[in-house]
Amino acid sequence: MPKPTKLSHYDSAGQARMVDVSAKQATRRTATASAFVELSAAVLAALPANPKGNPLEVARIAGIQAAKRTSELIPMCHPLPLSHVEVDVAIVADGVRIHATAATTGQTGVEMEALTAATIAALTVYDMTKALDKSIVIRNIQLEQKSGGKSGDYKRKK
Repeated sequence: MPKPTKLSHYDSAGQARMVDVSAKQATRRTATASAFVELSAAVLAALPANPKGNPLEVARIAGIQAAKRTSELIPMCHPLPLSHVEVDVAIVADGVRIHATAATTGQTGVEMEALTAATIAALTVYDMTKALDKSIVIRNIQLEQKSGGKSGDYKRKK
């Protein structure tokens, strides 16, 4: 797959623009993104007793909501009719691992929706646990894989 020679969200005068996708074929498109919230052992131990509720479930729902509102948050994103959003939030060693998957049948991809879901889920974990520790770190927000569209499939190398 050849690399693009220019950024698609800029016109010939260098002005930001929304890409016209009207001539593109609608195809099934999926994307998965991840994020990691680094938490201390004390915060991890306190998760089940959080007075705000279950941080993992709240983060999961926040991620789903965020994916559906991506075009409202990121100026040049197209509003997409998402056919599926799944956010998995799990406690692992040293923190919380988040995987978010978005799917649609449309003319443009869902990478931004998956990335937005993972990011907002991570921020929600932070919000739900910040009273216990202000040194929480959110890291490794990244696209893991995508399928569909003109640029084809992508899978992050481990």
